[in-house]
Amino acid sequence: MTTATTAAKAAGPAPPRRIPLLPLSAALSAVLLLSLVCGVGLGASGLTWGQVGHFLRAGLTGSAIRPDEVSAYTIVWEIRLPRTVLAAVVGAGLAVTGVAVQAMVRNALADPFVLGISSGAAVGANAVILLGALSALGVWALSVSAFASALVAMVLVYAAARSAHGLTPLRLVLTGSAMSYGFSAVTTLMVFNAERGEAARSVMMWLLGSLGGATWGSLPFAAAAVLGGTAYLAVSARRLDALAMGDETAATLGVHPGRLRRELFVVTAAVTGAVVAVSGAIGFVGLMVPHVVRMVVGADHRRVLTVAPLAGAVLLVWVDVLSRVLLAPAELPLGVITAVVGVPCFLLLMRGRRGYAFGGR
Repeated sequence: MTTATTAAKAAGPAPPRRIPLLPLSAALSAVLLLSLVCGVGLGASGLTWGQVGHFLRAGLTGSAIRPDEVSAYTIVWEIRLPRTVLAAVVGAGLAVTGVAVQAMVRNALADPFVLGISSGAAVGANAVILLGALSALGVWALSVSAFASALVAMVLVYAAARSAHGLTPLRLVLTGSAMSYGFSAVTTLMVFNAERGEAARSVMMWLLGSLGGATWGSLPFAAAAVLGGTAYLAVSARRLDALAMGDETAATLGVHPGRLRRELFVVTAAVTGAVVAVSGAIGFVGLMVPHVVRMVVGADHRRVLTVAPLAGAVLLVWVDVLSRVLLAPAELPLGVITAVVGVPCFLLLMRGRRGYAFGGR
């Protein structure tokens, strides 16, 4: 046995080969475009692909449609298309915030909801569904109330977690978890006292994630929040690399850990609040996608933040398709499907890729 072979065995298994970033991003972009088309075409209404293509062209070009096509056109252009695009936006937002939160708290089990923001948003959403709060806002009441309560939750978590040493990872996780239990208790009490069974069912659908209320009007705010948050994180990719290595290492590299963690907290909380306000609490996407992406492209945040939003968008578009077609015409909550599909896939990936350690070997 040669000296080189002996040294290689002593060093352990070789790191997995990383897929080049540009071809992977191009392939995922093509898959996302195809997924969007499929998301619009698949459903319980029985429309043909020719009809779907015709109505999409009509909507994009402004061409006229026959009076007998109005109902089918409405299904494609006013219901399915904004819903599918919103699914992509929400999936991308959950994926990138998952990357940021895991770097911020240096915890492999962290996801966008560990800060208690989604539980806070649930209080505002329930106030609309069960109590009729902000009814003067009409269709905007649910989103506005959920986002406003998410911001209140953000302020409360920040105030409780902040200490003389700034926002430390452990205090942030513990405070967010504790606040999440408190907000969940308020939500449970509201549901328990609800007089209408259908309202309680609507609350459960929202708590497990649903895009049934998607409209063109709900897209701009969520899309702007996700784009802005992703752009900030992409610019901060090198600082995220430093922060993930520990506060002392980050400080030696010229990164102020406390300041960066405060910035990340505000950005991730705002993006999480924006997407939760339009989709409800969809679990597992922000936990699973960052890990899977790191397996493929490595731990460099510049690479991860390029691929993660595309992967998250593709995943949630197909999750939404499954939610609509599995029990059509009824819909399944999105969180149920992400858990049923994600848990076994995550466990298989964790056991199958020994070159990647989930937060340590």
